[in-house]
Amino acid sequence: MPDNKQTKEEQYGLVFDVAEKHGISQLGLMINESWNQDPKRTLFTLARYKFVAKMLSGYEDVLEVGCADAFGSRLVQQAVGHVTSIDFDPIFIEDARKRLNPHWPLDLAVHDMLSGPPPGKYDAIFSLDVLEHIQPSQEDLFIKNMLTSLKSSGALILGMPSLESQVHASPQSKAGHVNCKTGTALKYLFQQYFENVFLFSMNDEVIHTGFAPMAHYLLVLCCGKKG
Repeated sequence: MPDNKQTKEEQYGLVFDVAEKHGISQLGLMINESWNQDPKRTLFTLARYKFVAKMLSGYEDVLEVGCADAFGSRLVQQAVGHVTSIDFDPIFIEDARKRLNPHWPLDLAVHDMLSGPPPGKYDAIFSLDVLEHIQPSQEDLFIKNMLTSLKSSGALILGMPSLESQVHASPQSKAGHVNCKTGTALKYLFQQYFENVFLFSMNDEVIHTGFAPMAHYLLVLCCGKKG
């Protein structure tokens, strides 16, 4: 930071006020990888969080399942009352805790959704880039444990790469993607658990209602929990 804290245009002095209050933010482990190896992918990831933030705006207690380094979680924090973010990998939760900003309080916990539901009841739950890592034989357990923590009036958003996209996926991605689906299959799956399931397609950072077989990424917005 320069010693002379005076920008050429006076209004930009705000940057020093924010730096004084918040410090200089650091990237998380996961987002750092994309920012340094494929910067545009960082935009795609954050666009998914923005979609969640817009859809869940005004909800009070929101649970994020599979937060990784929780870098994108702040976009949802900006729109809802409170966010609790969980991940089964303690490395990522430790990284997120090291970067916590007291002005953006976020509850973080290590939890494997396959081991059981997390404590508490939430107004909404979202999970991005997780289901494709769950073996098909365990997806029912994964979903039911999430739904145990969702209030009957709550909403769920889940996002994952499309099955059709996998021909273009990197070797690193393919190694962990054991359960990608078509749009039709993803919608059908969640219709077993919800009265209302709305399917969205995504290409790059653009989310739309276009032809799902041409989508790189899929999102379902679900409400009206059955049972």
